[in-house]
Amino acid sequence: MQRGPTGELSVQILGGERVPAFVPGPLPPEPPIVFDAGMQRHLERASLAVGRLDSVSTLLPDTHLFLYSYVRKEALLSSQIEGTQSSLSELLLFEIDDAAGAPLDDVVEVTNYVAALEHGLALLRGGLPLCNRVLREVHGRLLARGRGSDKAPGQFRSTQNWIGGSRPGNAQFVPPPPERVEECMQRLEQFLHEVDGPPLLVRAALAHAQFETIHPFLDGNGRVGRLMISLMLHAAGQLEEPMLYLSLFLKQNRREYYRLLDAVRESGDWEAWISFFLTGVAECADGAVETARRLMALFERDRLAIQQVGRRANSALRVHDAMKARPLQRLTNIAERTKLSFVAASRGMDVLIDKGIARELTGQRRNRVFAYGDYLAILNEGTENL
Repeated sequence: MQRGPTGELSVQILGGERVPAFVPGPLPPEPPIVFDAGMQRHLERASLAVGRLDSVSTLLPDTHLFLYSYVRKEALLSSQIEGTQSSLSELLLFEIDDAAGAPLDDVVEVTNYVAALEHGLALLRGGLPLCNRVLREVHGRLLARGRGSDKAPGQFRSTQNWIGGSRPGNAQFVPPPPERVEECMQRLEQFLHEVDGPPLLVRAALAHAQFETIHPFLDGNGRVGRLMISLMLHAAGQLEEPMLYLSLFLKQNRREYYRLLDAVRESGDWEAWISFFLTGVAECADGAVETARRLMALFERDRLAIQQVGRRANSALRVHDAMKARPLQRLTNIAERTKLSFVAASRGMDVLIDKGIARELTGQRRNRVFAYGDYLAILNEGTENL
């Protein structure tokens, strides 16, 4: 359904040019969203997929084994959309001891994303609702160091930003003027707190599009907007753990994503955007469940292989458990984590290497780093740089 523009233009004089900035109207849209049979099918499929994902904890003996690496994969994908060039292995290496291996700003940007998500979840679990304070604090962690740390972390912008082009006058899109940002974000916050209205996943689609249109920060809007989806579902009790991330879907469908956001603003075609969003939710939720199943099958296969080595199996199984928790580690970290002596941890690792489960990355005699190869291969799927 096309409604016409979903906001108003506020004309400013910037750099001697007349620049129309777009100020979105409040949510929910008027007239209301049309839930035809096609939209209902998208919603049902997405809701069922999220339900399966929420119950995946019954499949995983330890959900945190999955979350540790899956959150980092999401951080990498979300940052890649913004142009970073780091890899998952480089991120995990950096987290061991700030090891070099990628441009520093790229890796710091990804680690900031992990910290921002964890901080947002801590605020929600501490009793705060999803609100502008939470979004500002998440943004503050996101830009705490590295690239963007000079772009007012944790504060709504006080100057004009734009998307595409070299200046506001030739930009593809100009968000609201800075003096309208607080007003727009207050209205978005009110919408986030409404108990009536569209189903949760539809509200998440509306809120994400609105946030991206307001673009309230000088930098990091895309990453905060994607984080907001996971935080919304967690705050509403839809997902106990933050296991739904749309960055892979959005990375693979970037042009359609931006086209549909423009269509919402220009013609009010919320239905096309929501259908796209719900398709992404379903695909990503199903993908996360399938990844969890594949990892459990991998862990069981390798556990059985290790048990065949006889007396050496005990220490090797403990090393294997440590590698499941962190698929890229130094042997000293593994010894600490398993409470094994360094010699026993080394012998256990030798078993994993003999079985083709782990491999050494550095080629050094000291401070060697070991990788759980097949685990990393599963996680790396879809993380190839754009």
